[in-house]
Amino acid sequence: MITDCVDRLSADRYYGVHIQLSVATPQDVSAIASLRTAAAEALTALHGDGPWSSTSSERSVLFEMKRGTIYLARCGNQIIATLILSVRKPWAIDAKHFCAVKRPLYLTAMTVAPALQRTGVGRACLEQVRTLAKEWPADSIRLDAWDADAGAGEFYRKCGYREVARVIYRNAALIYFELLIEA
Repeated sequence: MITDCVDRLSADRYYGVHIQLSVATPQDVSAIASLRTAAAEALTALHGDGPWSSTSSERSVLFEMKRGTIYLARCGNQIIATLILSVRKPWAIDAKHFCAVKRPLYLTAMTVAPALQRTGVGRACLEQVRTLAKEWPADSIRLDAWDADAGAGEFYRKCGYREVARVIYRNAALIYFELLIEA
């Protein structure tokens, strides 16, 4: 149950949350779509309709599995966070705004269960992403966030990502972030 995870992670808050990302399988598709939809609904309830209000389908998750690697964080059998890493540039990112590197890695679709936001799960996921990027190997991690109250821009800043640009893409205001990976 997610409430057990909330209790456990709240107790761990002062010691740091420890999670391990694992690669999603086709058996996880339904749970990933449900988690993303729950997060979209929570953001919409807090901030109103916006580009963050889109629900996720199993079909879209399966498509994303072909374009990148979906990673999961679990608490027991429950998926509590998900994200995608890919060397393929996402549609909403314009590479001209980033540092010139040979091997960028793109982080997209990061989602933490609404009940577990602000418990350290997201930060722990980003620490794991940094480790994965070094092993990939990648020179940088690139991402975008909504430039709105519903966006995670401040979270990425606090986690060490540097803002590189603010853009409008398909009528959506975005902030581009980058983290350079040291060898």
